[in-house]
Amino acid sequence: MKVGATPQMDIYLPIAEVSQNVLLLLALGGAIGFLSGVFGVGGGFLLTPMLIFIGVPPEIAVASSANQLVGASVSGVLAHWRRGNVDFKMGFVMLLGGLAGSVLGVWLFTLLKRIGQVELVISLAYVLLLGTLGALMMVESVRALLRQRRSGGRRRKLHQHNWMHGLPLKTRFRQSKLYISALLPTGLGFAVGVLSAILGIGGGFLLVPAMIYMLGMPTAMVPGTSLLQIIFVAANVTFLQAYTNRTVDAVLALILLLGGVIGAQLGTRFGTRLRGEQLRFLLAALVLAVAAKLAFDLTVRPGDLFAITTDPS
Repeated sequence: MKVGATPQMDIYLPIAEVSQNVLLLLALGGAIGFLSGVFGVGGGFLLTPMLIFIGVPPEIAVASSANQLVGASVSGVLAHWRRGNVDFKMGFVMLLGGLAGSVLGVWLFTLLKRIGQVELVISLAYVLLLGTLGALMMVESVRALLRQRRSGGRRRKLHQHNWMHGLPLKTRFRQSKLYISALLPTGLGFAVGVLSAILGIGGGFLLVPAMIYMLGMPTAMVPGTSLLQIIFVAANVTFLQAYTNRTVDAVLALILLLGGVIGAQLGTRFGTRLRGEQLRFLLAALVLAVAAKLAFDLTVRPGDLFAITTDPS
């Protein structure tokens, strides 16, 4: 080693079977934790692609990301709870659907792994989901910011009543000041549970806008409630992935977890300084940036068009 050279601080990840820089992994975990605190999203939609970009196999990235979400989400929920911004009843109703969805999602992940299509499905699903959702969120957040400026700060209703609000099993969520069907949050939780297992996401980037625009929850109440549901769904996904597919790298997950817990506390403090419209605009910009990167990687011409293998026998 050259005199004065900086050591790499690499660590071997036994399940992923690759070596990675510890400081880089800590920074990734911290950045995702920061996003969790600011936006109320688990951050897996960004962490999983980033792990793939630096060389972690996709199936390991998905399963290990789910574990990191648990720690970051717990840290974020505690910070929001201290401010009174968590609707526990709403969170646990969503959790019922989330646990069922995560079981189905792990089964689908196992099937995709068996037929060798996990990496392609993960990349395509991210591009479609993030691209569509990011565009919709960007348009809506820009309109909200313009309305805010024209109306001089007067608040508008965030949602309009439609056929979904006529569904049965209505219940009152006092913390969020809502009286809606329990089927709505349960269905949202189920969809997020499936996606969490297949894509290694907490689903907050879907939950946050859905809770604002579909359920009509106050923006301040959404991040903490979203993270509450993510804790248990991500923990269930981690257990099922480890037991069924052996794809959870404990060393990788613990390093990401350490950075995530610290980042979530910092993000929560930062998020309270911004208005709801500003938070949605920033989240939309981030979602679109990740989708663009994934789309570029799918369409760029590879260096080697063909791979030739030889039979060692």
